[in-house]
Amino acid sequence: MRVSRAQAEANREAVIDVASRLFRKHGFDGIGLKDLMKGAGLTQGGFYKQFESKDDLAAQASRRALESALRRWSAAAAANPQHPFGAVVAFYLSMAHREEKMDGCPVVALGSDAARQGVDVKASFEAGIREYLEVLGEWIGAADGEEPDGKAMAILSTMVGAVLLSRAVNDEQMSKRFLKTAAESVLKASAADAEPGARQ
Repeated sequence: MRVSRAQAEANREAVIDVASRLFRKHGFDGIGLKDLMKGAGLTQGGFYKQFESKDDLAAQASRRALESALRRWSAAAAANPQHPFGAVVAFYLSMAHREEKMDGCPVVALGSDAARQGVDVKASFEAGIREYLEVLGEWIGAADGEEPDGKAMAILSTMVGAVLLSRAVNDEQMSKRFLKTAAESVLKASAADAEPGARQ
């Protein structure tokens, strides 16, 4: 039976959504097209009518995952408008986020995989990371003598690294300490800029 253009587009969007979650859980190379399509309730046969290649899907799914992550940051910030940065830190550096393998931060879940992918996947990650940095920069400003996003880069690196390390160990107490220590560090760094005399 012929699929309408609207249905074909809906199917395509469903595949991107599902792939954005399944790639985070399994990695780009840890799941095949058959299982990706099955996850979206479709057969593998229709894949090449919707995407040029698995790499094409990986790039689009990465973009979708990063957009989703940024919406979660916005939601956390909106829930605490007096302290948006603190709210995002509390959400991001939490044990709950540590456990979210399918819906958590794609930079944590797929960062090392993305480094081995082609230019399109890397472009998706770069665009998403730049948005992270822009949002962080609005909340924390720049430290003296650094580029406008230098401090945001240091904070994002600390946050991503802490979640990655917390997922890499079996020891739950060590996992919690990675998250807690990182939260204290980035909040202290952010507060230092806000202190009187921190900037001349």
